[in-house]
Amino acid sequence: MSDFIINVEKLSAKIGDHQALCNVSLAIPHNSFVAIVGPNGAGKTTFLKILLGLIQPSAGKVKILGRQPGEVPPEWIGYVPQVKTMDRSFPAVSVELVMTGISRRWPWLHRENEYQLAMSALQHVGAAHLATRRLGRLSGGELPRILMARSIVRRPKLVMLDEPATGIDAVGEADMYRMLEGYQKESGAALIMITHDWHVATHHADFVLLLNCNQISFGSPRKALCEDHLRTAYGHIGHEHELKFLFNSND
Repeated sequence: MSDFIINVEKLSAKIGDHQALCNVSLAIPHNSFVAIVGPNGAGKTTFLKILLGLIQPSAGKVKILGRQPGEVPPEWIGYVPQVKTMDRSFPAVSVELVMTGISRRWPWLHRENEYQLAMSALQHVGAAHLATRRLGRLSGGELPRILMARSIVRRPKLVMLDEPATGIDAVGEADMYRMLEGYQKESGAALIMITHDWHVATHHADFVLLLNCNQISFGSPRKALCEDHLRTAYGHIGHEHELKFLFNSND
């Protein structure tokens, strides 16, 4: 078996006439936590959608466990979308949403084992008490837990998360990262997470991919988020004390 769960070579992608990604190359080891960082419009979500097989690249190669993204068995991959993309007006309860991660369809009828798998996933993320709560009544901190349960319900080898901390308070965010790292430790899964928070990337990730259409850097957080790379990606880095805090807190 290869040492890497994902191999990307000279990947480029266009969305209409817009060049979303250009010449991205990297290899992601098994059981690693990768943070994808970059300004708005940098191609971060496009990169995840290529891995999910939802967008076809215009150039380059992508392999997940030796397979093309569209050929990867769906149970190998879990996905947590941005919370803002969810329509919470749909008249359903949390456990039903989690079960869609098993069948990839709405569970108008479900088997008992599917219900038990969904409840186990909810228990794992500390949300079993929300199983019968309607989606429209979930708070901004509760919905991400339900989406996380949905993503791990089939024990995937790879979990991808698109800004999962959006709308969560500091305590809920800390709980989420403990939950993610706990799942990674017990399952051996790889995690790939989009975040705008440099400090989260520094403290939780094994590797950081810094994008701004082009690949600015890929490596350990200290190397990928060095001052020169951040200035290249963002054009500025804010206040100097922020940069000092970022690196001093990583020692």
